Amino acid sequence: MWRVRLAISLAHLNIGTRLAHTAAMARVNRTAHPFDKSRLEALLNRRFFYAPAFEIYGGVAGLYDYGPPGSSLQANIIAEWRRHFIVEDHMLELDTTIMTPAPVFETSGHVARFADWMVKDEKTGDARLVGDLEARGLAADKDKEDEKKKKKKIKTTAVQLPDETVKEYESILARLDNYSGPELGQLCRSHDIRNPDTGNQVGEPQQFNLMFASSIGPTGQHPGSATSLNFSRLLEFNNGRVPFASAQIGKSFRNEISPRAGLLRVREFTMGEIEHYVDPEHKESGSTQVTQMSIGEAVDRGIVANETLGYFLARIHLFLLKIGIDPRRLRFRQHMANEMAHYATDCWDAEIENSSGWTECVGCADRAAYDLSVHSARTGHALVVRQALKGPIVTEREALGKTLGRDAGLVQRVVGEMSQEELVRLKGELSQGESATISADERQIILTHQLLTIERRTFKQSIREFTPNVIEPSFGFGRILYSLLEHSFWCREQDVERGVLSLPPLVAPTKVLIVPL
Repeated sequence: MWRVRLAISLAHLNIGTRLAHTAAMARVNRTAHPFDKSRLEALLNRRFFYAPAFEIYGGVAGLYDYGPPGSSLQANIIAEWRRHFIVEDHMLELDTTIMTPAPVFETSGHVARFADWMVKDEKTGDARLVGDLEARGLAADKDKEDEKKKKKKIKTTAVQLPDETVKEYESILARLDNYSGPELGQLCRSHDIRNPDTGNQVGEPQQFNLMFASSIGPTGQHPGSATSLNFSRLLEFNNGRVPFASAQIGKSFRNEISPRAGLLRVREFTMGEIEHYVDPEHKESGSTQVTQMSIGEAVDRGIVANETLGYFLARIHLFLLKIGIDPRRLRFRQHMANEMAHYATDCWDAEIENSSGWTECVGCADRAAYDLSVHSARTGHALVVRQALKGPIVTEREALGKTLGRDAGLVQRVVGEMSQEELVRLKGELSQGESATISADERQIILTHQLLTIERRTFKQSIREFTPNVIEPSFGFGRILYSLLEHSFWCREQDVERGVLSLPPLVAPTKVLIVPL
């Protein structure tokens, strides 16, 4: 009996302790001091969350090493990502190679189109602080950099702009990714945009390819993965059924022009990627104005292309809130026409606000059938789904009979591309004894009813063949991690020097801390 009473007493004690802790936390004023990025960075550096890679050699721009707490935090975020998406949505996890043959990326369009716009300083030849040295992965020459700063210091002062000018600038920034190269050049000229480090004018925008080149033996390779190439094996593993999704976590590379924003703009980073394959006929499951609405309403109004895309946007939203992202600083932005990737029919970014502004942390694209179609055309391997129909489909249409001898293939191709109306008209001309002329490969071929007959036949179809569409959410874990650190950081009201990271227990690197009172 006394054990029962003891258990009840301990339970009351635990409840009382939790209530006291909750009340104490409620009295903590986390907004007593404005956010100070330098204090956060000092804390992260002191606790070794992350640091520049090759630091004792001077470091390399855009490359970072994670320390014990940073590694643990990222591992916890990835573990929750795996539970939230792979486990709960029954996805098929992959672990593919990073090295990819160049023809794969040539086919996908990355070699030709995976580029950013770059402007060069007209006097120094490069807008980057340390020019090509930094781009090639060499350490910055601190002495030369300091000399340049001493020679020319740009003084900045706050300026009160008219409301019309502020609105114009906000409109330009909201549509910045939608401008073409010449339009960006015109903006630089009309607003006198210069290199902020030297004050020099900049030249016309040029495209800079962001792919890293590497090699295995004598053949060209690129670092990066292409999960859609395993589609046939995944489809067979899933017993030929769609929809299904594959997912993987791994390293990605981006040859940034000028990485200067910590974990927000790096050259090597960890990504999570999902490829959801769906029947294009069954996907149900550009303004700068910010509007709040439910995902269901967005799909119903056609703002989000389809229910499958909407489902993943909702799941992304839930995941980011679950790991601790501030919902007031999270939004979804639809890509504008010129900004849309070459493969996408609709694309949304989950953007998280931090001290650098709104940062894309997750991209969710409806890639349609682009990937599977181009790789199938390049390799000759059919990347399609074949489904047995519940009942055969019986259709009647015009079909070709006799054809010309040596021009049989040519005539078959030209006549086979005709519509039903054109075939019926041609059939009528030939049946009345008239001749018909068709153009093929810059030749004129005369057809008569002795050489070609067109007759109506019945076709029975029991198998439906189609190329699936792909919905692809892609997660940049480094950007998510850094934004979470900013959202979780605050300073004690009575002691601004004591910074605190209030990370959710789900992802916190330290779960329990025992300290003397």
